[in-house]
Amino acid sequence: MITCGVGMSLLPSTALQAQESKRPNIIFIMADDHANRAISAYDGSINRTPNIDRIANEGAIFRNNFCANSICGPSRASILTGKHSHKNGVTGNGSEWNGKQTLLPRVMKQDGYNTALIGKWHLNNNPGDEFDYWKILMGAGRQGFYYNPDFVTSDGKTEMMHGYSTDLITDEALGWLNEKGGGQKPFMLFVQYKAPHVPRMPEFRFLDRYVNDTIPEPETLYDDYKTRSSYANEANMKIGKRIKILPLLKDHDPNDNIYYARMTKEQLEKWHSFKDPETKKILEMKRQGMLKGDAAKSIAYQRFIKDYIRCIDGVDENVGRLLSWLDQHPEIKKNTIIVYSSDQSYFTGQHGWAEKRFMYEDGMRMPLVMRWPKVIPAGVEVEELVQNIDFAPSFLEMAGIKVPKEMQGESFLKLIDGSKSKDWRESLYYHYYDHGKHNVPRHEGVRSNRYKLIHYYTDDVWEFYDLKEDANEVNNLYGNTKYEKQIQQLKKELYRLREQYEVPDSNFEAPYVPVRSHRKRKKPKNNSI
Repeated sequence: MITCGVGMSLLPSTALQAQESKRPNIIFIMADDHANRAISAYDGSINRTPNIDRIANEGAIFRNNFCANSICGPSRASILTGKHSHKNGVTGNGSEWNGKQTLLPRVMKQDGYNTALIGKWHLNNNPGDEFDYWKILMGAGRQGFYYNPDFVTSDGKTEMMHGYSTDLITDEALGWLNEKGGGQKPFMLFVQYKAPHVPRMPEFRFLDRYVNDTIPEPETLYDDYKTRSSYANEANMKIGKRIKILPLLKDHDPNDNIYYARMTKEQLEKWHSFKDPETKKILEMKRQGMLKGDAAKSIAYQRFIKDYIRCIDGVDENVGRLLSWLDQHPEIKKNTIIVYSSDQSYFTGQHGWAEKRFMYEDGMRMPLVMRWPKVIPAGVEVEELVQNIDFAPSFLEMAGIKVPKEMQGESFLKLIDGSKSKDWRESLYYHYYDHGKHNVPRHEGVRSNRYKLIHYYTDDVWEFYDLKEDANEVNNLYGNTKYEKQIQQLKKELYRLREQYEVPDSNFEAPYVPVRSHRKRKKPKNNSI
């Protein structure tokens, strides 16, 4: 176990001076399923995110930030606890949440911070005393709704709020900042959006964007999976099989979909005024027999990616609202750390997928940008391997609070000025448990700066990738004698990390869902492409 018994003496001198005078506020903004590819500070090939980019440009961008278990609930639990899934108890979205364990917000609160969470929670119990105040999305399996969502608050009140979830979450966050932001206590505010998670419903003002554009396709959209184990091909994550043709307004029963059922008559009519022309075009293509093979995948990709980045446009606009609030309160701004991240990344067409879960780069990698005035120099790029278990110890050290020994992550505070750290980790441990309807088997693995080793231990199947030579991870080199030394080194490192993080042997023993006997999902109906 990595322990971080850190104190003020380990801080960079500028951070030390800042904390000696006044402890910083922290605003932590988190989207859901926001891929690095869809942030222009990281990529820029498919969309622009000027407000998220502003945080990166005025502070630091982490180029190699990863999650420990690429699925919503477990990643959120790792962020809050600073621990891997097997330690915090949340191995899948169905796991119970133990809110009584040592948590970042509670430690902050106990040390004098005013804490709040507003937005998507997505853990299987409501918060208790983890925060001073919380207001979270409810419904749709704790995912919340895009339009007219339900919220429940820390005082037990539940209400349906009219409007769009991303806007409403920001409204509530700004209201809290107006009330608490200028108080005597430092604060930590978690602002957590549902977007761009499925069902990817943009706000009306973004629906006319990208209509006539052709969004670039990733190199591996038409991946044939030939060099890898069968799991990639068998996963129920493929674009073109999960995206349905939407009903036209004249055929639409608003009660047949819990998301559309939330819309008012006026909202539903407005939605269809944008969507029906596209749907009619696709129905005609289907009638002519054009929706087959790669053509179907291409059409499905364009529909998926456009709504995905439209949702992100809404997130970025609302990040801008939070930045504007800080601009309007310069005394608070100069002592406030603002962070943008996501609970994990997302396959935006890579390998033909629209999902996460797998340990491949586009599912495991997470965005992370942050600004800390007078502490983080503008334009810093952090290249070291960072993980979401590092968030909690890092924020605690930034606040001058001793990091609890049970947290397994490391504080990355010593990296934020762009300097290299000789004693920083050279590998990361990953473990996915939630086989489920997506048919992604349990697997663990290790990622170093150059290589990646994945173990599907239910069937004892291995994959190995040279990330320098094969950034797209399409050439599985496990068993290649040229790489035998590197493979054995990574196996040794995998077993070392298991021991370091105290991964129990029982994780690798039945009963667990065997891959081969897992019930496959039903084939899509005829109205799917």
